[in-house]
Amino acid sequence: MNDIAHNLAQVRDKISAAATRCGRASEEVTLLAVSKTKPASAIAEAIDAGQRMFGENYVQEGVEKIRHFREKGTADLQWHFIGPLQSNKSRLVAEHFDWCHTVDRLRIASRLSEQRPAEMPPLNVLIQINISDENSKSGIALEALDQLADEVAALPGLKLRGLMAIPAPESDYDRQFAVARQMAVAFEALKTRFPTVDTLSLGMTDDMAAAIAAGSTMVRIGTAIFGARDYTQ
Repeated sequence: MNDIAHNLAQVRDKISAAATRCGRASEEVTLLAVSKTKPASAIAEAIDAGQRMFGENYVQEGVEKIRHFREKGTADLQWHFIGPLQSNKSRLVAEHFDWCHTVDRLRIASRLSEQRPAEMPPLNVLIQINISDENSKSGIALEALDQLADEVAALPGLKLRGLMAIPAPESDYDRQFAVARQMAVAFEALKTRFPTVDTLSLGMTDDMAAAIAAGSTMVRIGTAIFGARDYTQ
């Protein structure tokens, strides 16, 4: 078993254990492998180990990987854009990705909807919440969610699937859980309003257990699978 396959197995075991501890089934939590800055060869190893969902932060890099695996004929992969999105890059996301986790304003949502090719299914989108109110992070305040959700759900090229957040780093489990619960409460309320909503993208390597206990349905794990990132490339 190669390192990436071994790491994936360990991460899946941790997800399963975290779910079991809070009385949830491990199948309720999807693993999104964050492959930003990693070469296609590393993603190929993860694919060989059964991983099918990948998250990319940089538009051009992600598109190149999507094209690479499409040309190789690798079927049934799902690509999630999870980085901040600028208006001038929205067309590439709309034309290539299956999901966008970082919708935080109507202008971006409208562009994604207009630019989604007619022959493709609607783009699955999550509204990003700035749950820790950090100036350095994208996302909207929880108080602004209802209005933006109404606007996004009305766009024909998009399918509103739920919420995403990147909480401020916090080492204390109880504080991690408290923030995650805020997100989970908002997610449950959104589900009552929109039948398409089923995804809470919350939790990374260091706060995954608390996020799962709070109700996350998708965790975004990179370093624990692929190793430390190299930003010098």
